[in-house]
Amino acid sequence: MSVTTTPAGLTAPAGVPRKQQAQGGHWAGTATAAPGLLAFTGAIGSAEPHAHAAVQVLLVLDGEVILTDRHGHQRRAVAAIIPAGVRHELHAVPGAHGLLAYLDPAGPAGRAAGARVATSGALDVVGTWLAAAFTDPVTGAAALPGVLCATGSAAGSKGFPPALSRALEAIPQLIEGPLLLGELAARAGVSASRLGHLFAEHLRLPYPAWRRWARLLHAIETVRGGATLTEAAHAAGFADSSHLTRVCHQMFGLAPSHLVHLVRPTA
Repeated sequence: MSVTTTPAGLTAPAGVPRKQQAQGGHWAGTATAAPGLLAFTGAIGSAEPHAHAAVQVLLVLDGEVILTDRHGHQRRAVAAIIPAGVRHELHAVPGAHGLLAYLDPAGPAGRAAGARVATSGALDVVGTWLAAAFTDPVTGAAALPGVLCATGSAAGSKGFPPALSRALEAIPQLIEGPLLLGELAARAGVSASRLGHLFAEHLRLPYPAWRRWARLLHAIETVRGGATLTEAAHAAGFADSSHLTRVCHQMFGLAPSHLVHLVRPTA
């Protein structure tokens, strides 16, 4: 069953005329959670400048969506792959519908999507994001589902350096605590500085940003299991529910209570 919502904290990007801002679309649809993936389908709204710790895949099925990079360059998007940690903003004209998928950069789908961007140009340029979504003039964006199909957990951390793989495997056991880089590095058998370098090199994210992403997903799953926001915040290592709410807004432009109502389990 679809749940309609208009998330708080989402506005039209800077540089869009006030008349256009007033006519901006609203978010309304459903979200699906799976290992390494949070996908939204429905009416696309506008989002103020932000950068998430996830790789974002955008596919516009109807209407007009404009992406703006940190340099102020704007492009209309039919499909795009936006790498993790890159500042961007989005303006959707009323009536825009499509798919937005947020991929764990440590998962197989996130890594596949991130690799496309890395071979398409500068990571912080909107033209690169659009080019990454198109493999050739014939197939175009039709190849994007192939990236999303890699969300299965079988591949795990295969292909990562052993130390990074050990660190990622230890995360679930430590998620409720401080999740300090030094503690994780000790589990992985390397120095904290070395592990931090591995996160930045292979996940294209500083460790603190990736930690917020992992904790947020854990909190969402905990609430879906029947916990309160406060209980979920503590279970995921956040200081309190207010801390969880701030991070959720930064990541998705949604309060966690809204996001939980949108998310439904996969079949």
